[in-house]
Amino acid sequence: MSRILVLAHNHPDLHPGGTEIVARDLCAAYREAGHETLFVGATNALHREPHPGTHFQAIGDAADEMLFWSGHFDRFALSQTDLYGAMQDLAGLLAEFRPDVIHLHHLLLIGQEFIPMARRILPEVRIVLTLHDYYLICSHDGLMVKTEGRRRCDRASPADCHACFPAVTPERFLLRELSLKTALGAVDRFVAPSEFLRRRFVDWSLDPDRIVVIPNGRPAVPAALPRPTGRRRTFGYFGNLNPWKGLTVLLEAAARLRDIDPDFELRIHGGAPFQSEAFLADLEAGFRAAGPAVVRLGPYRPEELPDLMARVDWAVVPSIWWENAPLVIGEARLHGRPVIASGIGGMAEAVRDEIDGLLVRPDDPADLARVMARAMREEGLWDRLAAEAAPPPGMDAMARAHLDLFGSLAAPAGRA
Repeated sequence: MSRILVLAHNHPDLHPGGTEIVARDLCAAYREAGHETLFVGATNALHREPHPGTHFQAIGDAADEMLFWSGHFDRFALSQTDLYGAMQDLAGLLAEFRPDVIHLHHLLLIGQEFIPMARRILPEVRIVLTLHDYYLICSHDGLMVKTEGRRRCDRASPADCHACFPAVTPERFLLRELSLKTALGAVDRFVAPSEFLRRRFVDWSLDPDRIVVIPNGRPAVPAALPRPTGRRRTFGYFGNLNPWKGLTVLLEAAARLRDIDPDFELRIHGGAPFQSEAFLADLEAGFRAAGPAVVRLGPYRPEELPDLMARVDWAVVPSIWWENAPLVIGEARLHGRPVIASGIGGMAEAVRDEIDGLLVRPDDPADLARVMARAMREEGLWDRLAAEAAPPPGMDAMARAHLDLFGSLAAPAGRA
């Protein structure tokens, strides 16, 4: 039995993002496999107020989960600025829990300083960092999208990043990169949920031999959902609503679809927390233009997903950024629903066009409307795609892959 400390940049009960959900589900799977675990979700004043005397807070009744309040953080440098408070409390946690393995799922709100500090306090601990996005590479919220317009970046450089953030000199971007890579030198292995993301970090000069691809798993469902009958005319969007998930593109496609084939329904599941007034205004305009065929259903809890998925024929993933491994693709397949997704990034890796799903040009509402119309009209298409769409690995299989990785890392000589 090992002691495994799992850290993420939030808690799914406070912010139900894919990283947070996978991190906690995986921690629970480690526990089910017989290991002693502790899940720590970092948070700030957006979700919790600080408590006097400690940066740690309880959440719910779980004895093996806690929050780490991180209200003083340099997001540009991914650096913990509260060195005499927050870092000392993290040091105390390491000294008390003494994990055999530290599985990091993000440095946001935790800080790059945590990695070398953990190595100093626990020289033989195995440190694994899952790369869920491009935050280490890109200062634009890890999107690798230009700050002006919606053009995607193929790679980052101090000069290119300075062009996005003119107030930040190229020298500062270079120092940021060097500082992060120095801290990452103490990581034993990196995990990438997709080969696409792995290649991005190899291009950023991480050692390819230190990056292992382990696809995201999802918890099993009790039984398969009933197969829809008749015309496959109902589309579903699942996830947070933000400018990069492509919902405004989907709403414009729905408005166009009204002129092509109005006999459809689009069900929107998800909330829009912490979004700008400008984006919310664009969203409202999109809903008005799309008309009554679009149903707004708001946020949902994980246990509600089977029932919500049963009411749709197709899951649509219209993101306009380089998604790594969207959970909704695996969740749709787990429930027997084919996916229509943007043909970029990890989406294009997860969905095989014309084999187990359909890919569309990103940020192109006309193409999306065309493909949605085809999905409704073409006889036999749904059955053919659904038959080939394999479900994702279960959480037990995902946990075994990670536990095998942890076991393969001899300490301390196994660090590459």
